[in-house]
Amino acid sequence: MIKRLKTAMVGVGQWGSNVLRNLAAAERCEVKYLCDSDVQALSRQAGRYPNVKTVPEFGDLLADEDLHAIVIATEAPTHYNLAAQALAAGKHVFIEKPMTLKARDAAALASQAESSHLKLMAGHLLVFHPAFEAVNRMITAGEIGNVYYIYTHRLNLGIVRREENAWWSLAPHDVAVICRIFEADPIAVSAVGQCYLQKDIEDVVFATLKFGDGRMGHIHVSWLDPHKIRKMTIVGSRKMITWDDMSPGEKLRVYDKGVVAQNVTSYADAITLRIGDIVIPKTASYEPLQREIQHFVDCCLDDLPVLTDGAEGLRVVRVLEAGQKSLENQGLPVDPRQLD
Repeated sequence: MIKRLKTAMVGVGQWGSNVLRNLAAAERCEVKYLCDSDVQALSRQAGRYPNVKTVPEFGDLLADEDLHAIVIATEAPTHYNLAAQALAAGKHVFIEKPMTLKARDAAALASQAESSHLKLMAGHLLVFHPAFEAVNRMITAGEIGNVYYIYTHRLNLGIVRREENAWWSLAPHDVAVICRIFEADPIAVSAVGQCYLQKDIEDVVFATLKFGDGRMGHIHVSWLDPHKIRKMTIVGSRKMITWDDMSPGEKLRVYDKGVVAQNVTSYADAITLRIGDIVIPKTASYEPLQREIQHFVDCCLDDLPVLTDGAEGLRVVRVLEAGQKSLENQGLPVDPRQLD
């Protein structure tokens, strides 16, 4: 039985350096390799982790039979090829979001991992956020009643990317959370956006996810906005929740507000508003990325089910690809279930 997970960190740029920090600090984990084609980025991280071997070529990792897992935080277009090679070499794989850029590729990775009895984990960070865990407990306990709809804003001025648009860069977080709360796949995705800064790369996107039972999610993402907002609103039949990730001390607010429909003939009497207290529940304080990386290590060593596994990664990629196809067709609804 393996007692320590020997890992390689692939992609040590801006976000990869954060992943690496948590990987190096994870219990029962040993970072054996750092890998990046950017020699300068590799050199910077080598100075911080002098006992870790640095390699510029991904292929060097695959030949090491003593290496158990590979963590990938490279640009999204490289994810499928790197992950497929790693799984073929018998390595467990963690991939930052989005898992791939095509649903068929995500499906192939999920199938490859399952048939090889390897762990495949998609980096859906918000699923490991203490605020989400609190929200999930409230919903599971029936505290807010039936969830009617969810809408999100993920806005900022920058970082402007060249290899993916704002939809692929920012929306995976919200898609993952919405689908997990609803415990369902949407039946239609429609999206509209505009390319203001670069040709064919949308800077702002408005998307709607429709579910088979009438529930709905709405996502607004932009890297061209004066506000830095990371906010989700969940509207239920009994209560409503706002999750403001930019608030330092009040991440969640629970509103005891709702509408009571009376069985009478008069419209004025039929609809009654209920306005109660606003509660700010205390949430746990820990770094979601640390919890996410530790979960991956534990799943690999203890053969536990991965919370955000290949099937979860595939579900999110389906929605993202459906949204992209809708963007390219002026908002025409696309069924994500038909893509792979």
